[in-house]
Amino acid sequence: MKTLISDVEIFTDGACRGNPGPGGWGVLLRAGDTEKELWGGEADTTNNRMELKAAIEGLDALKRPSTVSLTTDSQYVRKGITEWIAGWKAKGWKTASRTPVKNRDLWEKLDVLTQQHKVEWHWVKGHSGNEENERVDALANRGIDELLAED
Repeated sequence: MKTLISDVEIFTDGACRGNPGPGGWGVLLRAGDTEKELWGGEADTTNNRMELKAAIEGLDALKRPSTVSLTTDSQYVRKGITEWIAGWKAKGWKTASRTPVKNRDLWEKLDVLTQQHKVEWHWVKGHSGNEENERVDALANRGIDELLAED
């Protein structure tokens, strides 16, 4: 791994109106006093895909290998990348019940990105007053609103 040179905080969230339905993702990147917000939307998706997309977009926005603290309100994302993914890969991307892993395309992207950085994964309860989580939730919903406004 390359030398890690910066400390970055990333906060992520995904949202979906209907599941499946129109969805959005939001990211807050923070390095020292500098912050950057990212968001986007997809027409026909799921909440879990948007949670994954937020983490992917946050890590992908980093310009160089970094030490990252990534906070999500998704246990699916946090446990998937820290606990489940090794088993999925060992079983040929099958779950414990031998069914194909859902969202494999996004898990593979997230896996590649996490190998470029040193990532510590944190979970926070959603909609519980956490300032950064509320901000990324609003960004995810902005992604949906902007997508729907285009129609």
